Amino acid sequence: MFPAMTSTASTRWPASLRALQHPNFRLYFIGHAISTLGTWVQMVALSWLVYRLTDSAALLGLTTFASLLPQLIVGPIAGAWIDRHDKRRLLIGTQTLLGVQAAVLALLTWSGHINAGLIVAMSVLLGVLNAVDTPLRQSLLSRFVEDPKDLPNALALNAMLFTCSRFIGPPLAGLILGMTGEAVCFALNALSYCALIFSLLAVRMSVGLTAKGSMRSVFREGLNYALQTPSVRTMMIGVLVVNVTASSYAVLLPVFARDIFAGDARTLGWLWGAAGFGSLASTIVLAGRQSVTELHRLIYASAVACALALMVFAASTHLALSLAAMAVLGFGVTVNNVGTNILLQSQAPEVLRGRVVSIYTSTRFGFDAIGGLLAGLLAARLGGPWAMQIAGGVLMVYCVWQGVVRYRTDTP
Repeated sequence: MFPAMTSTASTRWPASLRALQHPNFRLYFIGHAISTLGTWVQMVALSWLVYRLTDSAALLGLTTFASLLPQLIVGPIAGAWIDRHDKRRLLIGTQTLLGVQAAVLALLTWSGHINAGLIVAMSVLLGVLNAVDTPLRQSLLSRFVEDPKDLPNALALNAMLFTCSRFIGPPLAGLILGMTGEAVCFALNALSYCALIFSLLAVRMSVGLTAKGSMRSVFREGLNYALQTPSVRTMMIGVLVVNVTASSYAVLLPVFARDIFAGDARTLGWLWGAAGFGSLASTIVLAGRQSVTELHRLIYASAVACALALMVFAASTHLALSLAAMAVLGFGVTVNNVGTNILLQSQAPEVLRGRVVSIYTSTRFGFDAIGGLLAGLLAARLGGPWAMQIAGGVLMVYCVWQGVVRYRTDTP
């Protein structure tokens, strides 16, 4: 059974913000807010740079694939390594390397030496670093809050921070791109990593529990837990399907911004911002008190909403309607991913948490990579609208199947 996900609110903080009463989590939250904003600025600038240089939807998909595939390959192994070491020190190291990667990308772009091959290579490097960094950050959240009952709220607030940056970052990136260029966006992201590094240096915490045994045995223990626990296995399948279909919209947004709506980088920023607004709304909902049954139902409903939003966006030629569809899509994808993460981390023992999170993130981002690659290839052959219609249709078939299973078994 999942533990109850409620907590008594602090006298200083409302229930929806209760995890911020923990000093270590506040330090992390502030540093991560600055870093995540820079990440979104770079992400939008990179997609615009690729399409500006190559006019290739297929290369947009390949770049996303290169940046996310290492999550699928490296992620599960990284989880076993993470659980055997001091997570805070490892995170400081990965944040430093991520800052260096962004600085090199800025220098290559500013000097005019950037090209498609270098972009793909830098994307692979980013993916390898994120394959370690993402589960590290997620599994450390439990150490930043002293009361385990506040962990679900900390996870929801962490996701809210991410989605706030997603709402603000893309329009900001569009503004910076219009005034300067991609190199400035990459340089700002490099500087943003310093904020989280300084916050982690200020955190005071013990090393915590570490897994014992060889890498092989530690890895196998985490994999067996994920495969042999029915609830975990079912949730992982849901994450896989939603991310291979619904999350593919991110790859195609530059195509729609320029070719469907005859816009520029600002149009791309608005589309990203609409999805970010929906994501922000979803994390506000998740930050409230949700029972396990309510959360399962909300996750299923979000998958249905994603399928419908994909098909509406694909058929729309009106920017206002497309922005509304993006908001629904952002809401649905985030509810599915963050809600599942909350359930998984609330259930997982601490000593297994790094491996459980790494399997979750590798599934989420790895199949996001596969979906992005497929979407880019389909868009290059059939056009962006048809690629998105196909993704929405596949997801709707999955939702109907899940609805039948839920009805037959009468499970939440």
